[in-house]
Amino acid sequence: MPERRERGPVGASPVPGLTRDGTRRPSLARLRAAAADCRACELWKRGTQTVWGAGAAHAALMLVGEQPGDEEDLSGKPFVGPAGRLLDRALEAAAVDRRRVYVTNAVKHFNWRPVGKRRIHERPGARAIAACRPWLLAEIEAVRPRVVVCMGATAARTVLGPDVRVTRDRGRPLASPIAPHVIATVHPSAVLRAPDEETRRLEMERFIADLRAAARCAR
Repeated sequence: MPERRERGPVGASPVPGLTRDGTRRPSLARLRAAAADCRACELWKRGTQTVWGAGAAHAALMLVGEQPGDEEDLSGKPFVGPAGRLLDRALEAAAVDRRRVYVTNAVKHFNWRPVGKRRIHERPGARAIAACRPWLLAEIEAVRPRVVVCMGATAARTVLGPDVRVTRDRGRPLASPIAPHVIATVHPSAVLRAPDEETRRLEMERFIADLRAAARCAR
């Protein structure tokens, strides 16, 4: 693995209860503990708990999704539900060991609406995304990956800004100060929502190809 280039802080520390002097990175454990009590937006009232990232602490490859789902909210672990299981299959097909990557979400609490006894995913609003962005940036700074993969529009716009378009920009390295390489792709749930089996197969192939491209950049 090539030596990782050193980078300064993503920006002035906006994370509640934490300070940074520009020379020391916050530890993931310290960030996780601080985020557990975050009240920066209203989603903490709806979610069971803050769902922090998981995986290799200094992974070269970091995957960022939108927000935790129902199973993630209950377990406190990211990408363990249906989208996570599809992600596992895609990573295996792309010859990427999930144990060597770091997975997280742009928003750390589950936003949902009740339908009978079910909790149905609701896309997080701009306020929640803005409130969680400092946590994500601090998380990226702590891990310092060579490649950040933004899965879905929410993750891509949180990391890259409003001008990015996943359908236009997916699968190729994009310029960003937060990591040597940033790649946008679809969220695994988009593959699951494909209308028929053939479309799902094609979308899965494209998703795997994007992950392979990210893995090449991470070497």
